[in-house]
This record gives sequence, structure tokens and C-alpha cells, in this order.
Amino acid sequence: MTIDPSGSSTLVLGIGNTLLGDEGVGVAVIDHLHAKGGLPADVDLLDGGTGSMVLLEPMRKVRRMILVDATADGSPPGTFQRLVPRFCTDFPPSLTAHDIGLRDLLDTFYLLGETPEVVLYAISIRFPQEIYFGLSAEVEAAVPIVAERIRQELYEA
Repeated sequence: MTIDPSGSSTLVLGIGNTLLGDEGVGVAVIDHLHAKGGLPADVDLLDGGTGSMVLLEPMRKVRRMILVDATADGSPPGTFQRLVPRFCTDFPPSLTAHDIGLRDLLDTFYLLGETPEVVLYAISIRFPQEIYFGLSAEVEAAVPIVAERIRQELYEA
């Protein structure tokens, strides 16, 4: 689901390929947040798919972004961490299939002089991923927990 973020102050952006199992966890968190509803009026959710430069425009319309993405960092699947990345070197060492696109997108964003708050929730998965639809039990269990952390963060702002 895509929502036009014009006028919002916070964008929650889930990145991932749902055809690669756990790699689609960012999209699953967005779906969970959307299904539960009850978010502040100035928050928009965006399924960013596998990420690309087309996401730059919605990103430029907000003062704060919360990104949700999979990482193949060697931690047990379903482990997650909250990071505040500034440049590509601030990301976990091994993001998955869209690694270069998301890093390049954020670097471009910062080079344009954009300086909103950026938070990344990185959820660990096994890598490489096989082609299948759905999430493993470990990663699926992390989805409502991460969604609740994001919800709390949105209301604390």
C-alpha cells in the first residue's frame, strides 16, 4: 500500500522484497502498522518495495523518517536494532538485496542538503534468501514488536 506523504511530518518507510521471504520484513512491518491503525495524523506509511531513487521525493516532504529494513548481519533471525544512520558507513555491515540502492538513496538525500531525523530499524535475517512468500517464524515474531516500538516512538515525538 502506498500513501502520498505530502503534508505529513513523519514518514515510516518499509523496504523489502516480499518474494524473497524474510527480505520483505520492512514491508511486513508497514502492513502491520497499517492494519492496526491508530497512528498520529501527521504520520504516513509507505511500502518502499526494493527501494529506488523514486523514493527520494516522498522523503524530501517530511521532517522525520523511520526506515524499516532487513539486514544480514550475522545476528539470529528476528534480532533487531534501532540505529540513527547519517551516511552509508553508519548502516549495518551487510544489508540485503537492495543494499546499494538504499545507501545511495540516503547519501543523495543528504547531499541535497536535506537534514530531517532518520531512524533505521534493522531486522536480522538469514542470507542468502530463497525465493518464497512469507516470513520465517523468527522474523514474523519480530514484526509486531518492531511495529509497537515504532508506534511508541511516533507518540513520544
